[in-house]
Amino acid sequence: MKKIAFFALAFLICCGTLFFISCRKNDSKKIKLTVLNYTDLTVANAAKDQKWQWDTFLKANKDIALEKEDLFNEPFHEKTAAYAASGNIPDVLFVWPAGRSTPLHEKRLLKDLMPFIRKDNLVDKYLPVALDPDMQASRYVAMIPQALTATHAMFVNLDVLRECGLQPAKTYAELKAQVPVLRAKGYDTLIMPCKDTWVMQSCMFSMIAGRFCGQGWDQKILSGRAKFTDPDFVAALDFIRQLYFDGVLPRSCLGIDYGEGPGLFSTRRCAYYVDGDWRVGDFLEDEDTGQALFSVAQQKNIQITVFPDIAGAKINKTNSTVLGTGWAMSAAIPAGSPREDAAWRLIKWLSGAEIESRMLATGGISAPSRTDIDYNKIDLAPLQVSMGNLGKEYSTATCVIDDVFHADVYEPINDGLVELGLGTKTAVQVAYDVQRAYEAWLSYR
Repeated sequence: MKKIAFFALAFLICCGTLFFISCRKNDSKKIKLTVLNYTDLTVANAAKDQKWQWDTFLKANKDIALEKEDLFNEPFHEKTAAYAASGNIPDVLFVWPAGRSTPLHEKRLLKDLMPFIRKDNLVDKYLPVALDPDMQASRYVAMIPQALTATHAMFVNLDVLRECGLQPAKTYAELKAQVPVLRAKGYDTLIMPCKDTWVMQSCMFSMIAGRFCGQGWDQKILSGRAKFTDPDFVAALDFIRQLYFDGVLPRSCLGIDYGEGPGLFSTRRCAYYVDGDWRVGDFLEDEDTGQALFSVAQQKNIQITVFPDIAGAKINKTNSTVLGTGWAMSAAIPAGSPREDAAWRLIKWLSGAEIESRMLATGGISAPSRTDIDYNKIDLAPLQVSMGNLGKEYSTATCVIDDVFHADVYEPINDGLVELGLGTKTAVQVAYDVQRAYEAWLSYR
């Protein structure tokens, strides 16, 4: 009996070993993709959504294995810059249509995805602007945007205004007049988290520059028909100084981290809050905890609009818009290879209707790039509906500065906006700093 037991045990061990070796062999046969993912796991529902997104793909594509990096904010951009400098980027990566991802586009490190889109008959599944090559720094479809992004959204707490006997300001003069009334009740007027310098440029100043300089002002500069030192651009810069001088925007905002903004607005520190349209997801209920910065009832008293009309601006009722972020493929992947096919399958999934519908439902996006979203099947919170209607609040779209200009140009703008807030430089001085930076960039471009 002992011999039988011994041989039985030996047989089981042998079978187990063979099974393990077989599994290892099967795993080694998988197509391995490296992925650089952009995600903030502190946002409501983010961890759950991320797990669903990647697990669902892998279950449907058992021949693929993923080696994934999850990063957010500056660490993500720093890693992307390092990849771009080396010329060795991940197989699939999250990118911007320009801005911080411009080096990836200009060095042609990303594949043109239009042939894949056409091959799978997906052209009519996206809004035309989403596949417009002129909207991307590469001037080809290097990435598929998941949404169209309004980088400026003005959140208005109607409860706070009503408590002070006020209505949402329709003009800047009205907004300025509300400052002492709100201050008397212990409220700031408008809060923006400006410690991260890109926020003011992207979420406020790009829109302001468009109003003072007019639609297409950026192309006039790029074509040599205008300069940053022209009166219109100087006036736009000076308006930012005016926001601080008038007390509409407290200087304390220069010390507020980007992650702090939603919490400050939800705890009624101010009547108005400015951020990008993507921020709506931060206010929604976390499905796991049931917690939310604004309850459904409270959301009904939050209006989302754009900055009020400004006297002296060339145009009003405008906003700064850009293609949203999305997914791209490394140009280094051999054409026609199994790895290229696997990378495209992943990008097609990440850019598909199922993903965008879920992102819309959870607040990850507000204006999907897909045309085949069934809105009747999506249960949207009041804030999501309000954000979805943001496009009705403005009639003209103008550029986002860090989407059009190189970092060598927009970073001096970012720094100059801080100096205006601190009062250490005038609008004219900042304008000349930017123009010099632009000319230097042109000289070695």
